[in-house]
Amino acid sequence: MNRIFEYTITDENLPCTVGDFLKQKGFSRQIIIQLKKTSQGILVNNQWAYVRTPLRTNDILTLRLLEEAPSENIVPVSLPLDIIYEDEDILLINKPADMPVHPSINNYDNTLANGIAHYYKMQGETFVFRCINRLDRDTTGLLIIAKNALSASILSNQMKRREIHRTYLAVVSGNPKKDTDTITAPIARKENSAIERCIDFQNGEQAVTHYQLITSREDYSLLKLSLETGRTHQIRVHMKYIGNPLLGDYLYNPDFSKIQRVALHSYRLNFIHPITEKTMDFSIPLPEDMANLF
Repeated sequence: MNRIFEYTITDENLPCTVGDFLKQKGFSRQIIIQLKKTSQGILVNNQWAYVRTPLRTNDILTLRLLEEAPSENIVPVSLPLDIIYEDEDILLINKPADMPVHPSINNYDNTLANGIAHYYKMQGETFVFRCINRLDRDTTGLLIIAKNALSASILSNQMKRREIHRTYLAVVSGNPKKDTDTITAPIARKENSAIERCIDFQNGEQAVTHYQLITSREDYSLLKLSLETGRTHQIRVHMKYIGNPLLGDYLYNPDFSKIQRVALHSYRLNFIHPITEKTMDFSIPLPEDMANLF
């Protein structure tokens, strides 16, 4: 999506050139190259400037970051979207169950990406789908969508540095032996499976999950979980490993007597806004199918 950024240079920023300032603000090398190639992509006081142009106090730096083309192979389709928050740079979505995030061979026009492409097509915007935190098809809850290349770059780096704090709610089989605990067990792809993961202390990647018991019933419990790492199926595999697999998990606990899908919900996201640098904190209650269990 097209975005114009405007910065007023202060004494705290100096001494620096345009290029130095852009690096301070998280502009990647690729984005800086794109700005240089864009007509009026870099302006200082409304005059065309080089990245090596020195900046002075009270200079106005204007940057035009343009999208050249929309995402390929994402067909705009009118789908219901539960938008929690939106500004010029980010979009927060409460994803429902049974909705894939990205199109695939058997999911060409029923994904979150299709719905968001349609949402922005109706606004006349060129949109590239950039999802920051992924959720499995049946996992509900909060997702961050970056609306431009700069936001995506900064948020992706936050993910790599584990600065986006994700909290989940899950309904698990049985009652955990401890009310609060940390699971540290490496995860790897299961042999002869393209999808399933397993605990593998020899070849697996480090994975750390913290959990806290919220409430319990005779044969199942509600847990709050947070991740230090982001391995595929991490919560699902770790909870199976300690003997408390998620209800309705078709891969690791195919028991659908209480719920018809994996009982996992992206409950809370805490992160620093990529542009304003303000703390952003969002939470969303349990969806109806999970809430009805309690």
